[in-house]
Amino acid sequence: MDFVAVPDNVRQQALERLAREYGSALLRMCYVYLKDTGLAEDAAQDTLLKAYSSLHTLREKQSEKTWLMRIAINTCRDYLRTPWMRRVDRRVDMDTLPEETQSDPLPDSQVLDAVMALPPKYKDAVLLRYYQDMKHKDIADTLGISMDAAKTRLKRANEKLRRKLEGWYYDE
Repeated sequence: MDFVAVPDNVRQQALERLAREYGSALLRMCYVYLKDTGLAEDAAQDTLLKAYSSLHTLREKQSEKTWLMRIAINTCRDYLRTPWMRRVDRRVDMDTLPEETQSDPLPDSQVLDAVMALPPKYKDAVLLRYYQDMKHKDIADTLGISMDAAKTRLKRANEKLRRKLEGWYYDE
């Protein structure tokens, strides 16, 4: 394995850089999963702490963003497994989403609700592709699957969403 050995002072600098570069993306991804600003902030912070303690597992050729998103997804899943989270109403209010830096927010929550209702393997692929703007290879790396599997999941998710959202959008 080609793991990078990282001294403590370099790990601290790396953590600060990761927080600057990917903090907003991590927060948004966690918010979509957890539907609560406070929990999303906690999950994003936990993600960065897990990244700090696992920095030695980052492979030289691995994308930092895919590595962090994998940690974030797993952290959010851990949060959702707690008994307390199973009893909380986690519907997303689009007005409370953290500000997006690159594109316009959705006009309503119907699309996001449909995405969040997908089975986890499809939901993860869709969020990484369309929400985090990742390429197929990065999605495959993040989810630990082949690129063909990532493409298949996106295709099936798009088919499910197309059926579910039929009539919601104008389709020529």
